Amino acid sequence: MTLQYDHLKNYAPVFLSMTGLRVGEFDSLVKEILPQFEVAETQRLARPTRQRAVGAGEKPHLDNRDQLLLTVIWLRQYPTHDVLGYFFSVSQPTVGRYIERVLPLLEQSGRDSMKGHDPGRKRRRSLAALLKDVPDLARVVDSFEQRVQRPKLVADRDGWYSGKKKMHTVKSQIVVESESGWIRDVADSVKGRVSDIKLVEVSGVLDDLPDWTGMMGDAAYQGIAKLHTLGCSPRKKPIGGELKSEQIAYNHAFSQRRIIVETIINRLRRYQSLTQMDRQHRHSHTARVCAVAGLVNRQLRHRMAA
Repeated sequence: MTLQYDHLKNYAPVFLSMTGLRVGEFDSLVKEILPQFEVAETQRLARPTRQRAVGAGEKPHLDNRDQLLLTVIWLRQYPTHDVLGYFFSVSQPTVGRYIERVLPLLEQSGRDSMKGHDPGRKRRRSLAALLKDVPDLARVVDSFEQRVQRPKLVADRDGWYSGKKKMHTVKSQIVVESESGWIRDVADSVKGRVSDIKLVEVSGVLDDLPDWTGMMGDAAYQGIAKLHTLGCSPRKKPIGGELKSEQIAYNHAFSQRRIIVETIINRLRRYQSLTQMDRQHRHSHTARVCAVAGLVNRQLRHRMAA
């Protein structure tokens, strides 16, 4: 029972460590998610195939808020269901059921957070300022990989094997705003063998960019300018030659602009469900990334408003 909300909220540092959210940030998440949770539960209990009447059957061991807390802790710390069940005094199958119900709601919340946000009064920019400094209208793309269990079928193994990581992985691509780091897109997770430039092409993220918005990528995105007019990547050293001084200066300035995406990926990967070896056999991996992206955006929003 030690991880339930009524007890854990009294220990703010522990709450932050276990969830990645401050108590107030989690409370705002609860206010946003609970109405959707109640609608989803009503639909689930009233489904035509259910043999029991609404209200019948075993009552949940945890209320909706604690089910949400359990799922956020699972995303952050990625314990086994046995361990999480011990701390919440529920069984292993019950933990799985709670996560299965809450994760889609967190995924949708994450996707909603990517559609846009108000950076706060102090950070709003006038139209004149935006037009004066067009290069700030840019987004940065990058990817990260997570180790997965080796596929049982031999024919499937090559596709999941990452030559870069020397292991079987699943790859995730994110796009962030170049100034705030706000996550604006998460692509569907793909096999680790897929190259970064191929993923940015097939994901369709370049087609969805607003007008006059550029896309920055590191050296793995050489050729992005051929895919999008405002796509850019570092200057590549010519074969048998050296970069000119202005090209070196450009690459230095470029790296300073795109470092924001590395910072955000580090925030994402503090959630152990995206760092430890995937135990779900790649199931619902995109949903996990979107859910965590929504939590990170929530952290950024509260920091901006402060």
